[in-house]
Amino acid sequence: MMNRFKNLSKSSRSNLITYAMVIVAFVVMQALASAHIISSAMTGLLVPITAYVSLAISLNLVVGISGELSLGHAGFMSVGAFSGLVAAQVLEPFVAAGPLRLLLAMIVAGALAAAAGALVGIPVMRLQGDYLAIVTLAFGEIIKNLLNNLYVGFDGALHFSLKDTASLGMQGGKVLINGPQGAVGITKLSTFAAGFVLVLFTLFVVTNLVKSRSGRAIMAVRDNRIAAESVGIDTTKYRLMAFVVAAALAGMAGALYAMNFSSIVPKKFDFNTSILILVFVVLGGMGNIRGGIISAALLTILPEKLRFLGDFRMLIYAIVLIAVMLFSNNAQIRGTFEGVLGRFRRGGKESTVAREGGDVQ
Repeated sequence: MMNRFKNLSKSSRSNLITYAMVIVAFVVMQALASAHIISSAMTGLLVPITAYVSLAISLNLVVGISGELSLGHAGFMSVGAFSGLVAAQVLEPFVAAGPLRLLLAMIVAGALAAAAGALVGIPVMRLQGDYLAIVTLAFGEIIKNLLNNLYVGFDGALHFSLKDTASLGMQGGKVLINGPQGAVGITKLSTFAAGFVLVLFTLFVVTNLVKSRSGRAIMAVRDNRIAAESVGIDTTKYRLMAFVVAAALAGMAGALYAMNFSSIVPKKFDFNTSILILVFVVLGGMGNIRGGIISAALLTILPEKLRFLGDFRMLIYAIVLIAVMLFSNNAQIRGTFEGVLGRFRRGGKESTVAREGGDVQ
């Protein structure tokens, strides 16, 4: 088994280690939650952690692997969140099983978020750099303001209005989205197991896309757009592909996130949420999927663990972020750390050889 593992390519080994890390983390946290070893507050963070991990992986496809700067990821998350909530409510009379209804709602959310990604991406993928960042930022704010003025009701048929609930014209029924008040009375369908499956699915999609011919084209465009165009690569097509796939995955994560709470408001999916997801990616390393997973989990847990500090909680949180960024971008500190790890590994190898009676080459 070990020989077969060593014969795999470096990227395949790295992906298998990432999958194993996610599976082990799920088993450990599930066991701790079942045994009531971790607090109820921490248990309540398990589903948001999986949602944020999925969002970090999907944004890494755009920012780290495609090399584009997107500041509207929370917009796609909100499209998925509210469309997923509506889909789950509409399907309730027909699909009694909660997990199946959640799955169908997430599929609908992913499809609509992908459509929104294509709608935004087709005109803006000809832009790059700061221009793309500004347009995606504007998209996120437009979606938030549309949701603030959106009213959706269901009485056997869906009713939409941009004015108020009275304009829905329903005969009885239920208001699903109530403008700036968002959605209330949500049936909580999300579970940690569902979040774990979503993380694995997101990993599968992104890692396989990166290893595919299309993934190599996406990275070629990132590394040198002019050279990629000179050999016949359709740069707009492959940039749009990465953008739409990331939007679809963000929509699915948004549906999972929203159905973990009894109520959700559009304000939650503002510019700050987009920046938070971007911080996960940058802190974990651009293009480093495993690093993004770790940073998303740690930075979601950290504010809760610092809650005992009261008003100083976010100050300490910001200081930790600054310290980690300085550490990760300082070549001298990184070199010292890698040197210590190298000596540790060599020391372990020497000890093994000495026990076997051999010589170190």
